[in-house]
Amino acid sequence: MTAYVVARLTITDPGTYASYSNGFMAAFAPFAGKLLAVEEAPEVIEGEWRCTRTVLLEFPSKAAMKAWYTSPAYQDIVQHRFAASTADIVLLEGFALPAA
Repeated sequence: MTAYVVARLTITDPGTYASYSNGFMAAFAPFAGKLLAVEEAPEVIEGEWRCTRTVLLEFPSKAAMKAWYTSPAYQDIVQHRFAASTADIVLLEGFALPAA
């Protein structure tokens, strides 16, 4: 089943974060993921959205997402994100309507 990642990031060091951004697509592409949205200023419908960047990713499955996240290529670059930002990241499984 399709899986989604929602990441809410607060970037504190844009220069260091650029090292993460520059390597992201090369580490991401082999895992059949889709980068659906990257937004610096989303339209808030309810509540508060306290972050400087929101990212929405899609993967064919939770297993594909976990394979990407734990891959050596991603682990090499994620250290830059850790050093340059704080994040709240969740993994969501797609919803299938029950059969009628």
